[in-house]
Amino acid sequence: MAKSRAKLIVKGMVQGVNFRFYTQRQAQKHNLTGWVRNLPDGSVAAVFEGEEEDVEAMIQWCHHGPPSAHVTQVIVQPEEYRGEFQRFSVVF
Repeated sequence: MAKSRAKLIVKGMVQGVNFRFYTQRQAQKHNLTGWVRNLPDGSVAAVFEGEEEDVEAMIQWCHHGPPSAHVTQVIVQPEEYRGEFQRFSVVF
């Protein structure tokens, strides 16, 4: 199976709605590693690494996020798989 990595910027009402917590939970369900963090402009950034179909599933999930979020845009930047993370974490 092919390994994949993607960096995302998720825009909309994505802070103060537990977006990071739910993203971490979803990523763990898909056995992904990486991180998620809030950005100063009100958006959320994330890096996902793992099996290609699991990374793709997370990208699709980020288009709607948790129930209380309102996603208006997802910017996806594919990157070279590096295998640099041990787990998926929330970065502060």
